[in-house]
Amino acid sequence: MPVSRRTFVKSATAVAAWSLLPFTLPAAQPRKSGMKFGLCTYLWGKDWDVPTLIRNCDKTGLLGVELRVEHAHKVEPNLTAKQRAEVKRMFNDSRVTMVGCGTNEQFDFPDPARLKQAIENTKAYVKLSHDCGGSGVKVKPNAFHEGIPHEKTIEQIGKSLNELADFAEDYGQQIRLEVHGEVTQELPNIKAIMDVATHRNATVCWNSNDEDLLGKGLEYNFNLVSDRLGDTVHVRELNIGNYPYQQLFNLLTKVSYSGWILLEARTQPPDLVAAMEEQRKVFEGMVERGKGEVRK
Repeated sequence: MPVSRRTFVKSATAVAAWSLLPFTLPAAQPRKSGMKFGLCTYLWGKDWDVPTLIRNCDKTGLLGVELRVEHAHKVEPNLTAKQRAEVKRMFNDSRVTMVGCGTNEQFDFPDPARLKQAIENTKAYVKLSHDCGGSGVKVKPNAFHEGIPHEKTIEQIGKSLNELADFAEDYGQQIRLEVHGEVTQELPNIKAIMDVATHRNATVCWNSNDEDLLGKGLEYNFNLVSDRLGDTVHVRELNIGNYPYQQLFNLLTKVSYSGWILLEARTQPPDLVAAMEEQRKVFEGMVERGKGEVRK
């Protein structure tokens, strides 16, 4: 079971008492930084069960997985405690990290009952991710509605995120708002949502949309939310299309981002494993060039 904040406060008091004892704790070891490459099972991997996912990710060096819900992995809230423990064991026995659950839950619904249900569904995924060894849950904003002021929807989404972030903190889980939706995926709108969602555990999952380039461009839009980035960034195939991925990697390197870059691929190559390995090599090259740009 997760440690509650009340238990934590009691523990913190005990720690304070220990600090009065006549000895010095060893200095904390510096944390390793650097972006890590993994897979979001949007299309690639959607038909694989958990053992197959782990095997193929290990083979190709994509060592983190965000499990999309309603796919063949069948990591869903209906899993029993024993089944959840088995999922956790399979990941723990491998080099591959379960990064978390990728849900379709959204918080823009004008209907209060639908909004409440979405929040409760997300809480169930928070518990699932915790039990299976994940570190967070991806959610969506996800749209504006006719006749409802944008400001009202933005406030509703932000307050929902605050509630969920507070809940998830007790489970050691992060809430990751995907830059997604109709108009809501434009970065000024995401920033406005995050200005309401002030809880430290409510974060942004950059999603590499064409809309990132609108207005004053990628760097300006990136800087709107760079201080709220969570542990996941979504990218498409890094060597296909016109999205300025190298510029994105340069910006991520500049802010010392050390989370997961998750491949949310859209194409359907005949050999997925070979395609995954190719993307890992492209990723590694972009990371190195990004480091070179920052050193200049």
